[in-house]
Amino acid sequence: MTTDDAPAPTALRSPVLRYTAFTTDPSGGNPAGVVLDASALDAEAMLAVAAEVGYSETAFVTASDPDARRYTLRYFSPLAEVDFCGHATVATAVALSERVGVGPIVFTTAAGEIALDTVATAAGAVEATLTSVPTRTRPATAEEQGATLAALRWRADDLDPALPPHVAFGGNHHLILAAGTRERLADLDYDFGELAAVMRRHGWTTVQLVHRLSPSRYAARDPFPVGGVVEDPATGAAAAAFGGYLRDLGLAPADGRIVVDQGEDMGRPSVLTVTVDPASRRVRVTGHAVPVPASA
Repeated sequence: MTTDDAPAPTALRSPVLRYTAFTTDPSGGNPAGVVLDASALDAEAMLAVAAEVGYSETAFVTASDPDARRYTLRYFSPLAEVDFCGHATVATAVALSERVGVGPIVFTTAAGEIALDTVATAAGAVEATLTSVPTRTRPATAEEQGATLAALRWRADDLDPALPPHVAFGGNHHLILAAGTRERLADLDYDFGELAAVMRRHGWTTVQLVHRLSPSRYAARDPFPVGGVVEDPATGAAAAAFGGYLRDLGLAPADGRIVVDQGEDMGRPSVLTVTVDPASRRVRVTGHAVPVPASA
């Protein structure tokens, strides 16, 4: 059970739970709000709850069939609804598994059905693996790349030519830009309003900035100004899209396993394990989630 079962607003039938995903340390990962029974809430009320919680996303279970282990989820940032959110999906799967037991779960989302498997680890935590909707990717246009670089205050020669800019989809659309150095990735000082305008114009949920540490390990940062958040410490949907990008470009390792380190530059380290199946366009993303203590 979470240690932060916060008092529920009057319209809520269950409290707002707070979990942090893609970590086993409550001080790391990406926090998400989780409402396990939001059947009485409309979109306006869910948005108000998400804004009050203040995390990059809050997940709301709007319908459930516990016997079949099937649930309907909606996701809200403090500013808007989003079709899919990986870290809130993992957090919700772990919260449910702690209450009804580990095993397979299916979430119906605006992006499509998301199958999950949850397991209990030897350390007593719960690990969740989500399987994405089919991924796809395309090269970014010169306008998309130029406008984004200007908003980031990056130059074209800051990019890694071995990892070309693409728009990738794994439930949401994300522009992927690869920094040529770890130092360039670490130095993130962008124009919030300008980047948000570019992203709204093109329908992107985040801009995923990556740096290749090795053929199977990447550092990542994900600005999220369209959600009212400067940066996401762990972005499961972008990790799924990135896995599809690497597969499509022939850059996935032979075993299909990629580790994405995110949140380090924010002081909230997160680890996302991405598994690419060359025979499928779906990508698996694995991580833990743990309750956020009331004092955090």
